[in-house]
Amino acid sequence: MYSLFIKTRVKPGSAEAFLSAITANAAASVATEPGCLVFDVSQDRLDPDVIYLYEIYCDDAAYEAHTQTAHFRDSRPLVEPLIVDQTCFESDVVARNPVS
Repeated sequence: MYSLFIKTRVKPGSAEAFLSAITANAAASVATEPGCLVFDVSQDRLDPDVIYLYEIYCDDAAYEAHTQTAHFRDSRPLVEPLIVDQTCFESDVVARNPVS
């Protein structure tokens, strides 16, 4: 499984707009993409302008398919102008611990 952990700093005062757009993308991804297993969105407790995304896909191809969806493409013009800095960590999932 392929995973992404993304740390995003948004422009001051734009966290709400960013969160609105990215949570819609996340919800649509999990609901409509069989290859998207997890798409979590978190906001830093100390700095509300820092947003974390954690995504898990069945494989690299599932992530590539994600980037071709309408909800992904529609979110880009909404979130990109709000981003000050973004760091992306890619990894292979070794173990998942699903909720029982």
